[in-house]
Amino acid sequence: MTRVRLMVLCFLGALLASCGDAENEYSSISCYFVFDNATHQDATLASAMNSLSPGVFCYITKTTKGGATYLNFSNNQGASSTALANAVDLKRSIILGMNNGLIVGYGNMDNPAIFYAFDSQCPNCFDPEALPVKSYLLTMTSNGLAKCATCGREYNMNAGGVVVSGSGGSKMTRYRASTTGVMGVLSVN
Repeated sequence: MTRVRLMVLCFLGALLASCGDAENEYSSISCYFVFDNATHQDATLASAMNSLSPGVFCYITKTTKGGATYLNFSNNQGASSTALANAVDLKRSIILGMNNGLIVGYGNMDNPAIFYAFDSQCPNCFDPEALPVKSYLLTMTSNGLAKCATCGREYNMNAGGVVVSGSGGSKMTRYRASTTGVMGVLSVN
C-alpha cells in the first residue's frame, strides 16, 4: 500500500511540475487590448496579423493628442500608421503591457506559425517597481530580432522571444494573444 501511495504522489508531482511550465509561458502582468481591424482596416497591423506572412511583427503604442486617443502601429518592415480610437475602442480597457507597448506577429520557426504578443520592454532591464519608471524599449529588425540598446541583448521573436545574443537572461515577456485574421479582431490579455 505504501508503494502505491508513493507512486501516486510521484505521478501527481510530475503532473503538477509539467503544468507549471506551461503556466510560466505567459506573463501575469496586466495587459489588455482588443482591436477590431475590420472596422479600422489598418494595413500596418494587418501585415502582422497575416498567418501567410510570418516574421512580420508590429509595435503598438497609445498616445493622446487634443483629448483624442490614437493607436500607433509600426512594423519591422518599415511601415507605420495611426488609427483614431473610436467609441467602441474607448469602452474597452487599453493596457499595453508594462509601459505602453506591445509587439505582435506570427513567428516563422513553427509550422503552423504561432501568433505571439510580447511586451516592448527589455525583460532584463525594465523594472516596473522602480521610481521613476524608466523605459528600456526594444527595437525591431527586419529579420525578426528585438534589440535592447541598454544591455545589448538580442531576442528572436520568431522563436518565442529567446535571447540569441548577449549575456543570457530572461526571454521576452509574452502575453496570451489571438487574431481572427488580417481584417479581423486582435485580442491580447
